[in-house]
Amino acid sequence: MNFIKRALLSMKNKKGRTFLLCAVFSAILIFVLAGLTIQSAALTATENAKKSVGATVTLSANREAAMKKNQEGDTAEKPDPASFSLTPVSLADAQKIASLDNVKAYSFLSSSSAGAGDGITPISNESESQSTTASTASDDQGGTQTDGQPQEGGQMGAGPMSNMKQSDFQVSGVMNLSMLSDFSDGTAEIISGEAITESDKETNNVVIEQTLAEANELAVGDTFKVTDPEDDTKTYDLTIKGIYKTTENGDSMGMMFNFLNPANTLYTSYTFANTLKGDDAKDTIDSASYTLNDPKQMDTFVEAAEKLIDTEKFSLQTNDQAYQQMLQPLNNVASFAKNIVILVAIAGVIILTLIVMMTIRERRYEIGVLLSLGESRFKVILQFFSEIIICMFVALVIATFSGNIVGNVVGEQLINQQTETVQQTGNNQGQPTEKDGIGGQQGQGGPGGMSRLGASSKEAAKAIEELNISVQPKEIATLAGVGLLISFFSIVLSSIGILRLQPKKILTT
Repeated sequence: MNFIKRALLSMKNKKGRTFLLCAVFSAILIFVLAGLTIQSAALTATENAKKSVGATVTLSANREAAMKKNQEGDTAEKPDPASFSLTPVSLADAQKIASLDNVKAYSFLSSSSAGAGDGITPISNESESQSTTASTASDDQGGTQTDGQPQEGGQMGAGPMSNMKQSDFQVSGVMNLSMLSDFSDGTAEIISGEAITESDKETNNVVIEQTLAEANELAVGDTFKVTDPEDDTKTYDLTIKGIYKTTENGDSMGMMFNFLNPANTLYTSYTFANTLKGDDAKDTIDSASYTLNDPKQMDTFVEAAEKLIDTEKFSLQTNDQAYQQMLQPLNNVASFAKNIVILVAIAGVIILTLIVMMTIRERRYEIGVLLSLGESRFKVILQFFSEIIICMFVALVIATFSGNIVGNVVGEQLINQQTETVQQTGNNQGQPTEKDGIGGQQGQGGPGGMSRLGASSKEAAKAIEELNISVQPKEIATLAGVGLLISFFSIVLSSIGILRLQPKKILTT
């Protein structure tokens, strides 16, 4: 009799056993398919998200080289702090780098300061008033403060900043405001009007903070004046293009100086910030940030960019933290899904082997009759294998329609956990790394230099917060292959006893 026909008849007669095999096999394949779909979705998300998140490379003055140069000469003498200076980045060089391959977006930053003119009053506080009173009292007594408090004429105390006048506003000149990390990570957001973009070049458009706007009853389209940081008689008319809101609270220094208060930060085009710096700052910037299409090509990009600049004066800092933050959790999810497939497959082999071994014990008489009638042991094993394969195909259909549901539930829990990890990690990290030992910190160039350019942990978290988990033909084919392997090993392991069985011994016991 044909072994396949015998397998079908046996399954029909033993419906309970058939149902048990189908149920067990379905559970195994459902979890295997869930693991396969999660793994596939994680790998696909990695390939797609890495280009949306990208990596950033920042061009700025080489602080380390400047400090070494300042220390040259007589080592017995302390270097003069006032002689320390940084070479501003050439706008032409920054634009040459922007034309290189793999640049997705770029932005320039130039920082300065300004005083309050007609139509606007900076946000101040009681602490600053007390500081100013103390400074005035010291001036009346003819004393000189050494703790950095404002001196006569609104200047700072003794030291390298003694000739710097205290300003009311920090002016952060940008080419694209959305590339500042404060705005990309959600610390600040535009609530009215529009952000500064490349189209604002050579204009006096400005974006101001909500508290500052409300205190001065200003709205989008209104104008006000600011004064030159070096000459109070020289004023500039600014037109409000947008109003932003920030959650940054500032620090103790912001309590003492108006220009360090986050509410007193004005965002303008980098060209206007250069105007405030004077003629020497024309066609220069403090730093430039480049977002790359492919983070894997970051080293190649840096090598090409270094050929366009003087590395003794300028440095290129790399920051692929957002990419790495995105990559790590997705890899964790993919690795976990892979482990699910392996563990469930091994467990499936063990469970099915035990079930088949139990059925073989119950079917010893059937096996003895078949062997006594001349049926080969190989065909008897093929009969059992056929029964398992039929159950596998039934389980494959069930898993195809339900594995996607399980995969989404498990995958969503995994990715939520990993996204939370990314956001927490992003709050504790975020410093750029030096490339090949050159460079220092990101160019800051004045009070407004505290603004940072580049990708944020929020972008990384957003890139991985959703996994497109769906059953594809590739996963079904892989699942069928895994099912066949499970069936094969379970039958091989459980059929070892059949090879030793003797018909006469079986029928006489």
